[in-house]
Amino acid sequence: MTDGYPVRQTAPGPADQGPDRVRLLLGGGLAVALLAVIGASGGWLIAGGDPGPAGPPAAAVTTAPAPMPTTDGPHSTPPVTRTTARTTPAGGLTVPELVGVDFTDARRQLHERKLGWRLVFGTGTGRNVERTSPEPGTPVRRGVTVTLWVAGPAPAVPVPDLVGDDCAAAADDLVEAGLYPRYRTGRRGTVTAQDPAAGASARWNDPVALGCGDPPSTTPDSPAPTP
Repeated sequence: MTDGYPVRQTAPGPADQGPDRVRLLLGGGLAVALLAVIGASGGWLIAGGDPGPAGPPAAAVTTAPAPMPTTDGPHSTPPVTRTTARTTPAGGLTVPELVGVDFTDARRQLHERKLGWRLVFGTGTGRNVERTSPEPGTPVRRGVTVTLWVAGPAPAVPVPDLVGDDCAAAADDLVEAGLYPRYRTGRRGTVTAQDPAAGASARWNDPVALGCGDPPSTTPDSPAPTP
């Protein structure tokens, strides 16, 4: 029973804390922790800092890419030297070594090998061959003409007597003497005329004109019958 005064309520102690008090404390702690994290993150962003790697740095290995082939730039590959072997004809016929040889001896050697020759005389001195075309050692076939360059001018040579000889034989004699035939009336028969005349002086490579044909008849014409 009461005496008509309200009952005086005493403030609760520690033992009297209820569930609301516990929730309030937990909520406040979480808010403080969250603010601390946000503040730290904001400070790192403002300062531009780098938190750094979590562990020790690993060694980085960089491999250079392999060069790609290109067709635009110059190649660095050294040039390939091609050697073309000369083909030696059957029998192994080659141009003999004639440089320094007297041109008459050089002509003889070519003739023995069934090769032709052409003499080109110079303005120097001497009778020796200075160079040849084709060059010495070049594989050739029979009948090929070899040009001989002679140091000095063409020497003098006498013209042989050819009248009365067979035309073909007369041509051979001229070539042997260093001269060449020129035909006026054909190449068959007997030489009936020549120019220059026998014994005249000519020079190597000079032509000699030959008139070949049947020799003129030496039988006198029979007299006409008397009426």
